[in-house]
Amino acid sequence: MIASVTGTARHVGLDRVVVDVHGVGLLVHTPPAVAAGCRTGTEVDLATSMVVREDSMTLYGFATAGERDTFELAQTVSGVGPRVALAILSVLSPDELSAAVAGEDIATLTKVPGIGKKGAERLVLELRDKMPHAPGAGAAAAPAATAGAWQEQVADALVGLGYSTKQSADAVAKVADEHGAGDVSSALRAALQVLAR
Repeated sequence: MIASVTGTARHVGLDRVVVDVHGVGLLVHTPPAVAAGCRTGTEVDLATSMVVREDSMTLYGFATAGERDTFELAQTVSGVGPRVALAILSVLSPDELSAAVAGEDIATLTKVPGIGKKGAERLVLELRDKMPHAPGAGAAAAPAATAGAWQEQVADALVGLGYSTKQSADAVAKVADEHGAGDVSSALRAALQVLAR
């Protein structure tokens, strides 16, 4: 299996990056915050997980090995496939997921698109004894963005997660006052918390 990919970003989308590795373009699906931290023409280094199905082979990429491990762990829960596991990591860092599972915080878990109350209860039940509880284990590490750039990236990521353009713009505006210039990942999480209220 392909555990990591290092190469040049040839194309960056909302939730995907095409990485050129010695002339071969690999399509890597990522959480929006990871894609937002990549720039076309620059080198990227992603921890990856390959999901093989009967009719497809799909590569998923993450900023850290901890995120990748959490993505793989989430899929051990019944009813959770790669798409939902990726949504989980688009909303929660591995530490936040671990804390939510340990604290049986159903409200936090249901902020993830595709996870309802029963799904959240299943996550708690099936991951409680599997999640690492060490602080800082695989926290997201998205590069910092300029003040204007992060707002556009976060709004695009929210639209990609299924929110309307107006909902996304309103959430970004609320987060902008207190966020300033910082990393896209934390801004995206803050905007998702605003939308979940």
